Amino acid sequence: MPIPTLQGLQTALSGLMAGQDALDVTGHNIANANTPGYSRQTALLQTSNPLSIAALSPVDGKGAQLGTGVGVETITRIRSSFLDAQFRNESSSLEGAATLAEALSQVQSALNEPSSSGMSAQLSAFWTSWSNLANSPTSAAAREAVVSAGKQLAGTLKSLGAQVEAVSSEASQRYATITGSGGEVASDAEQIGKLNTQIKIATEAGQPPNDLLDRRDSLIDNLSKLAQVSVTENKDGTVNVSFGGAAEPLVEGSTVHWPQELSASSGGQLGQLLSLTSPEGPLAGYQEALNQVAAQLSESVNALQPSTPFFTGTTAASIAVTATPEQIQTGPEGEPGANSIALSVAALRGGEADQSYGAFVMKVGGDVQSATSAQENGAAMLNAVEERRQSVSGVSVDEEMTHLVAFQRGYEASARVLTAMDSMLETLIEHTGRVGL
Repeated sequence: MPIPTLQGLQTALSGLMAGQDALDVTGHNIANANTPGYSRQTALLQTSNPLSIAALSPVDGKGAQLGTGVGVETITRIRSSFLDAQFRNESSSLEGAATLAEALSQVQSALNEPSSSGMSAQLSAFWTSWSNLANSPTSAAAREAVVSAGKQLAGTLKSLGAQVEAVSSEASQRYATITGSGGEVASDAEQIGKLNTQIKIATEAGQPPNDLLDRRDSLIDNLSKLAQVSVTENKDGTVNVSFGGAAEPLVEGSTVHWPQELSASSGGQLGQLLSLTSPEGPLAGYQEALNQVAAQLSESVNALQPSTPFFTGTTAASIAVTATPEQIQTGPEGEPGANSIALSVAALRGGEADQSYGAFVMKVGGDVQSATSAQENGAAMLNAVEERRQSVSGVSVDEEMTHLVAFQRGYEASARVLTAMDSMLETLIEHTGRVGL
């Protein structure tokens, strides 16, 4: 069949249009180079369907296929689902370690050890006050000093117990805020459900919704900080998002299943918050350790004060000094100047209470160091995965500028072809007065 005279114009025009689309995509990439969560996009070019020419050769009459130009098959984003899954796993681990390190560091700060105002120093001062009393058993000032040191020590124990409880309460409140109505989990899940609906409509229409997919992935990334997530992709473009090992998917198409029960093994911030506040968690262990110190202190001192107990209460929250200076017993009854009992109390220095408190301080310090180390390692792992993910999905402005120049040159070349074809047709019209179509 004869070649349509205007086909050359159409071929050149296809190059212009494809070049314009490619330039638009490149410009979109450059504009979003610093947009968090944005994935680099690319226009996939494809040759247009050719024209079949039945008899082209004047010798053997064989035909051929004539190319008709180029078109944009689709605009796709560059993304690795494997790196996404790895990033979300590392993100969950890091946030869990960071949450633990933050909570335990608060307890360590409350201990304020070693320092002149820490409980170790106060225990030492308490035993010293008994030694001073043994040196002056009838001194009213020495007796007042023993009571004052005891009250300060009991007050510090109460304060430490209260601060551990405050850290636990804060963790419970954070969990309730994140998981409650209108909280971060519900908000992210609802947005993912709505995006699923929009993405499904666009996918069914044959229009890849790249920017909507980026927004959905960013929300899933955020959820991974809160707990472990896993994503199942559906054929219609939607995803099901499992969250924290809950019984049902958090998001299933456009449906959101929340609230659900999570556990300490859920990972992320929420799993760690549940672990911190559980009866088997570190904060409960710290409270038990402080109670043990209080019980050992109270029982050991009271055992040497048979007439009137010096302390009441055997927990950090309940320990208090009830004995008055006059009720302190320094020696056997009937011997006002005796000091054997005061010496025995002073000899408790370095005993069970001191040892238990020292072990408690070392335990907290070791836990904080482990949590901080895990946080640092987690951050390094996450950064490494993010760098790999950015190498795939991130926008390189230098690379895009190279593409920009290449597409510009292609566009200009197509424009030159179009101009040449137009000039040829103009000459043909001027000489023949018509154009064979």
